[in-house]
This record gives sequence, structure tokens and C-alpha cells, in this order.
Amino acid sequence: MLPRVTKQPLPVILDGDPGLDDAVAWLLALGSPEDLRVLGVTTVHGNVSLDRTTRNAGVTLALAGAAADGVGVYVGADRPLVRPALTAAAVHGDSGLPAEGLPDPAREPEAEHAVDFIIRTVRALPGKVTLIPTGPLTNVALALRLAPDIAPLIREIVWMGGSTAQGNRTPAAEFNALADPHAAHVVFGSGVPLRMVGLNVTMQAVAGPRRIAALRALGTRAGAACAELLTFYADVYRRRYGLDGGALHDPLAVAAAFRPDLLDWQAMPVSVETTEGLNVGRTVCDLYGVTGQPANAQVAVGVRATEFFDLLLDRVGRLP
Repeated sequence: MLPRVTKQPLPVILDGDPGLDDAVAWLLALGSPEDLRVLGVTTVHGNVSLDRTTRNAGVTLALAGAAADGVGVYVGADRPLVRPALTAAAVHGDSGLPAEGLPDPAREPEAEHAVDFIIRTVRALPGKVTLIPTGPLTNVALALRLAPDIAPLIREIVWMGGSTAQGNRTPAAEFNALADPHAAHVVFGSGVPLRMVGLNVTMQAVAGPRRIAALRALGTRAGAACAELLTFYADVYRRRYGLDGGALHDPLAVAAAFRPDLLDWQAMPVSVETTEGLNVGRTVCDLYGVTGQPANAQVAVGVRATEFFDLLLDRVGRLP
């Protein structure tokens, strides 16, 4: 039995742009009811267009079956705060979920906007809600700008994005940070407790052939879907990055929300470059404190990848 860190299920909002690894991440969350209470999922532009990320959110909830009962989909921002929209269809496929036989969404999205849902939920549960954004930070930044009173009410933000070193969309910038650097700047300057799970650790958590086979061997619909999605993803990563599998970026961030012990953390100042040029979207991580600025984030600097994958396999295996 894997050790528990949380004693009561942590109320969370999953915010993202599904997307291959977002879908796997949300299945991990929905398969962990003793650790996470998913209050709702909110969609944002990113890997594919907003209409597709929203449909894919519904598909993911349908894959989770009864574990997603009562979990609504709330549609968010369709573009960044300032810059033109980016997509990552070259990585995630045109649809965002390139697999055969996936179920249709079981319900329509909610009428309430994602940003309003975030604001309302945080106010209703002060100090209790953790936000887990796994895409561009547009929805979170808009919520903080429209309702600055919620900043001290958010328990924590656990974001998959950024990097202490290399980028993936540009030499300097990770995709989620580049897709809305101005939103990331708002969030990192908000004072909300923040954990950053960046490329420097997620590129060490790779699903290659053996791990994909283990998911398929679960013999469940969710396991088969994860295996098919990650097979597509692994092929992309072999071609683009020379890795023997796809990096489990977003699932690692979800795991970090309730199993932070799976990663090593360092408190440090992080700023986000918003000036156009080669470095736009770079998360500037002051690992050695040379700026003298106070830390505004806990940044993941190491990962126990085998333990993490064991957790993922266990939790996805609980779904139908």
C-alpha cells in the first residue's frame, strides 16, 4: 500500500487544456477519491482550441465513469491575456485526444464561466481549495484580477509549467508558460502559495513501452485509453526529443498536489519573462538566491519517477 500524505480528501479544481497528458492526469485525480475531491474541471485554450479542450474534458470525465459523477465542466478563456494563441497540435494531434473508441461526453458543459466558478468556489471554501492548472494560467490569472480578495483564500496552486532550465516550445520557454506569459506573471506575483512542477522534473517521468504495457494490462477501459493515448505521445517524443516515451508532465503535477513527497522541492524566487524576444515565457528561477529577492514558489527539483508511476498505475486501475 502506498503511503498517504493527506488525511482528508483535498478539495481541488482541475484547470487545463486536455490534451493527452491532461486526460491521464485527470484520470489519476478521479481515481484518487480518498486523496482528492474534484469540485469541477475548468477548460482553457492551449494544446488545442478551447472547443476541443472542452469536448476532451467531457470525454475524460466519461472515461472515469461513476468516479466523475457530479463533476461539472466549466468553459474558460479561449485566448491569452495579451499574446496571440498558441496550440500544440503537433504533439497532441488535431483533436487533442488521438485515440479510437473514446466515449462521447456524458453531459453538456455548465453555463457558468470557469473564472466565475473558480471565484465562487474559493470564496465558499476559504483556505481549503487547491487549484491544479496543467495548461496556460489564463483562467487563474483572470480570477485573481477580477477578484483579488480570493488570493489569500486559495490554499495552494500546483502548476505544471515552466522549467529551471530548458524550454520545449522555444529554447527558453516551456509551452504552458509561453502560451500565456502575462498570466503566469500575474500568478507568480499574486502571493498565493505556489508549487511549480516544470520540465526539469517532468522530462524524467517518462512512459515508455513497459509502462504503457502495464496500463494496457489493467484490462480496463481507462487503462486501455491511457495506453493508446500514451503510445501516440511516445512516438512524438521519440521523434522530437529522442526519449523512449512521452513525458508525464500533467500527471506529475496532479500527484504533487497530494503526494508532494514524490518530488524534491526548493523555495526560490521565480519571475516570468513577458518581453517579446527569444526569452519570452521563460521562468527565471533563482536557484542560488543571487537576486536577493524573497522566494515566491516551491519549485520541484527532483522526482522519484518509479514511485510516481506506481501511484498512477494504481489509481487509473481503479477506474472502469
